[in-house]
Amino acid sequence: MFRDVFRVRPYKRRFALVLAAAATLPALALAATIGGAYYAPQYDFREFWAATDNKPFQVVLGGNPFPGTDPATVASALLPAMQSAKPRPALTFTYDKPSPTPSPDYRLVLVFDPALNLNADPVCADQPLRFRPNKPGVFYVYAIYCRNDRMLSYTTAWTVASGPDDPRIERLFRELFPVIFKEGSSRWADLDERFT
Repeated sequence: MFRDVFRVRPYKRRFALVLAAAATLPALALAATIGGAYYAPQYDFREFWAATDNKPFQVVLGGNPFPGTDPATVASALLPAMQSAKPRPALTFTYDKPSPTPSPDYRLVLVFDPALNLNADPVCADQPLRFRPNKPGVFYVYAIYCRNDRMLSYTTAWTVASGPDDPRIERLFRELFPVIFKEGSSRWADLDERFT
């Protein structure tokens, strides 16, 4: 009789594990994947805040994540998704290049399906972009935060998406922006700790 009781428990445990795994599937289907991030030594979140709070912030698009769709349609769909997912400063994303060009010139460059060996600094320096073939149904972006011709931070992100209006893209931006514009990172962080 005791043997029968012990035999039932492994089945209950497996059943509970299967139920738990099934419950996480919808969340995994909606989640974006964020790649590793890099921050230049001169990256400072306070500088980003000062440059963008209550101001327009330029976004430059490179490539088309949905090759079968008109790039203008894709751009017009992505802008409200980015604005809805914006980081904490009261910034307004825009594709318009400021005139005259500000100094320093801050901007976010989003390269869709970049070549695997595309480096961030040449992108910020307006060098020609290189791409790899698009994977249908996958929204893949290389996000680079630039100041003038130098990179301040970058990361990659991807999610499954059926088109530019897919709500998973806004979710990706909600997860991407806190990484590319990381709060609390400051070139003065070591000094702050020593003098507080």
